[in-house]
Amino acid sequence: MFVLIVGAGRVGSAVAKSALAAGHEVSVLDEDPLSHERLDAGQSKSWEDSGGQFTVGTALEIDALVQAGIERADVFIASTDGDNTNLIIAQIAQRRFGVERTIVRVMDPARAGWYGEQGLHTISPTQHAIEMFERALQLEPA
Repeated sequence: MFVLIVGAGRVGSAVAKSALAAGHEVSVLDEDPLSHERLDAGQSKSWEDSGGQFTVGTALEIDALVQAGIERADVFIASTDGDNTNLIIAQIAQRRFGVERTIVRVMDPARAGWYGEQGLHTISPTQHAIEMFERALQLEPA
């Protein structure tokens, strides 16, 4: 399976390494060339020597998405630090390029819910944290 991940921060790079280790083809797109260091960190070989692809570019630009391999992506993951960017590029991947499995990180739980209803697979770390705190609070003695 070919996985395209936009955003090589802590989340994107960790998911990229995990997907590559699981045997998937993985391409990462990030606008910061130094983010490549996260992909190499803790590895015995470089990201590219391990079979990964890294593209420097802005995901809101179609040319950068194409260079990173969106036209053959089976899965698209939007994991930048911006909700608006993630939601726009996920919709571009889904609607323009026909990527069926589109996963998008959305910090705002309300927006994540709404976009989830529109067909995007959303993950909200904020909502997850809220649920974890609520469960922890219930476990504490009164």
